[in-house]
Amino acid sequence: MKISLIAHDKRKDDLVDFVTAYVHIFKQHELFATGTTGKRIAEATNLPIHRFQSGPLGGDQQIGAMIANNDMDMVIFFRDPLTAQPHEPDVSALLRLCDVYQVPLATNIGAAEIFIRGLERGDFQWRELNRK
Repeated sequence: MKISLIAHDKRKDDLVDFVTAYVHIFKQHELFATGTTGKRIAEATNLPIHRFQSGPLGGDQQIGAMIANNDMDMVIFFRDPLTAQPHEPDVSALLRLCDVYQVPLATNIGAAEIFIRGLERGDFQWRELNRK
C-alpha cells in the first residue's frame, strides 16, 4: 500500500516515534512524506521514503494530487489543532480530498493505531483492489 506520513512541527516527534514503533509493518509498504517529516522518519528508521516538498512549500498539494489520481491508499497526518498553520487552506484541501476519494485518514495517534493494526491484518486490501 502507498502511505503518506505528514506531521505539523509540534507533532513530528510523535510521528517519528509511531513509525519507529511499527517499523516492522511500515517496511512492507511504500511510504511518502512531506519534506522534513520524511527526512526525520528516514533518519530514525532507515526506511525508504519518497519525500515531497515541505507542507508550506507545496508538499500537502503534491500528496493531494496523488490522492486525486487514485494513487494513494492511506494518509497518517498528525495535526497540531492548537497552533495556527500558515498553509491551513492546503491542509483543508488535503483532508477534503481524502473524504472525496475515500482514502483512510488518521489525524491522531489513536486513529493511526487502529489503521496500523488493520494494515497488519490486511483489512485495507480493498484500497489496492480499487486502484487497479
